[in-house]
Amino acid sequence: MKAVEDAFRRNFEEGREVGAALCVYRDGEEVLSVHGGFRDAARTLPWDEETLVLVWSATKGPASACLLHAMEKADADLETPVAEFWPGFAANGKEGITIGHVMSHRAGLYALDESVDILDREGVERAIERQRPLLPVGEGPAYSPRVFGFFLDAMTRRLAHGESLGDYWRRVFAEPMDLEFWIGLPEEFHPRVASMIAPRAGETAEADRLFLAAFADANSPTRRSFESPKGFRFAAEMNTAQARSASLPATGGIGSATALAKFYAMLANGGEWQGRRFFREETVAWMSTKLGQGFDPVLQRETAFAAGFMVDPVDANGNKMREVLGASLTAFGHAGAGGSLAFADPERKLGFAYVMNRMELGVLPHERCLSIVRALDQ
Repeated sequence: MKAVEDAFRRNFEEGREVGAALCVYRDGEEVLSVHGGFRDAARTLPWDEETLVLVWSATKGPASACLLHAMEKADADLETPVAEFWPGFAANGKEGITIGHVMSHRAGLYALDESVDILDREGVERAIERQRPLLPVGEGPAYSPRVFGFFLDAMTRRLAHGESLGDYWRRVFAEPMDLEFWIGLPEEFHPRVASMIAPRAGETAEADRLFLAAFADANSPTRRSFESPKGFRFAAEMNTAQARSASLPATGGIGSATALAKFYAMLANGGEWQGRRFFREETVAWMSTKLGQGFDPVLQRETAFAAGFMVDPVDANGNKMREVLGASLTAFGHAGAGGSLAFADPERKLGFAYVMNRMELGVLPHERCLSIVRALDQ
């Protein structure tokens, strides 16, 4: 793990970080846990082992796991129509949409036509019911950065007798595994949270140029998806108490690198942790089995998704087109806006998490994080 720690430290030496943390589990044991820098832009508050941080869309991994767990208990599978448990969802041509379609971003529901506030959970659910698919159902992925989380919460509530996804996460996973990660952070923990820092202006990575150009177009799928539902768009807004306490299963998870790495280590071990089974192995397989791949009109690049989790896309020869999740073809996880990343590598029984507070421009992690991922192979 020396090469991994060296890569992490190098980011600070080269001025890429303000504050960050990294944790790696292997074979059920923590093999690396490091942190550095500061949790505020003024660099007055050191980042320590108690620091928590927002991980944006890296929340989608734990949140998706909640729905998959609830599906196990309800004997539902990825071919189950959403409307079987959520009858109102069937409106406007959505009666044939399955849970698998939505969880792999192939339901054409990347945005809402109605303007609704992100804090109006019931209003968003009603808007989802009225929404028509914006693309043909079952085609390649069209990533849903925000609406997706409301779907996960709505379905979890329906399968778990009204329990919110954030509460389900704490009861089923976080408390039994002692994970400091919340989807809706209690106020008592707010003083431990690092402030998110907006990206610096600078050179745009080649892979992000199409995305940033599309984001500048108010009518593009890219811009529409990241602004629907409306609210909490910017780093400064996410530093407010209201945002930290909001239960936003797509973008609002707050916690530690240790918690995420430990959670993914459990998934890398087939869903079992310290003698306790959290998932059937076939359910864990849903998390890594690719359901769709193609050029994504939202993220403006080739993407691939399993049930709720990102997997790296492959070419016609079965080779990875990029290695955000490392070299293993079975790795699965999720990135977060600005550069955070957490994933499981079942081949090496590895759980990985990198979190930070200085955001980068773009969608997927850049060299700052990828240099650490590559070092896992050294």
